[in-house]
Amino acid sequence: MDRLTEKIEEELRCLSGRAGLAIEIEGKYIYVKSGEVFQSASLIKVPILIEGLRQSERGKLNVDQLVPIPNHVGGSGVLQALSCDLLLTLKDLMTLMITVSDNTATNILIDRLGMEAINSSMGKMGLQHTMLNRKMMDFEALKQRLDNYTSPLDMLTCLKVVNEGSYLTEESRAAALNIMKYQQFQDRLPAMMDLERVMAANKTGSLPHVEHDCAVITYKGKTAYAAVLMDQLDDVFAAKQTISRIGKHIYDYLLESS
Repeated sequence: MDRLTEKIEEELRCLSGRAGLAIEIEGKYIYVKSGEVFQSASLIKVPILIEGLRQSERGKLNVDQLVPIPNHVGGSGVLQALSCDLLLTLKDLMTLMITVSDNTATNILIDRLGMEAINSSMGKMGLQHTMLNRKMMDFEALKQRLDNYTSPLDMLTCLKVVNEGSYLTEESRAAALNIMKYQQFQDRLPAMMDLERVMAANKTGSLPHVEHDCAVITYKGKTAYAAVLMDQLDDVFAAKQTISRIGKHIYDYLLESS
């Protein structure tokens, strides 16, 4: 683990920007600015997914309910390219929110779940720096300096909620993990992994000068949790490559230690 820490720290030394990360592998940790606060970008969609599944468990939300798709918002996702009279289930919207980071799907879910309920849930999970203050693509809120925030350590907690523990039922954890396995943006942590050998379930986030990824990675019964957040970036492409190399170092460690 010391050698893995050295490799990751070496990657970060070459970065032009701020980086924070939290990695846990079989009870061993690597922390770099893990409690610092970052704009969450689309990482905020992971705790939204968790609260959606939690409300489903409690009978407050029927994930099989068909809902109309109202006015589309821009940014990432596919709903903006589809017909306006489309009907999808809430589970479909959860899947689109994670796998293609669909902003329209996310905003519908925020309305259905309630922003207050989502933030309350994050507090119950023990998240200390994560807050949902605005919907996706809400530029008026941004003008008022309302944004969404998280930290590497909080995202590590979310990953563990998805994969273990009692905050969600076993059925809900399996559903969340399965959705994240179908992630379509694999150009960061999983980019240099052989995904036929390991399982990687991840969620990315991007804004101008911001690149994030968090993932649950498993190999032969061993699990790695990784959250890597970067901002103040001059070169986002180089940052993505750095995150990919960090993912490769984690991948190599899992293979070598098994």
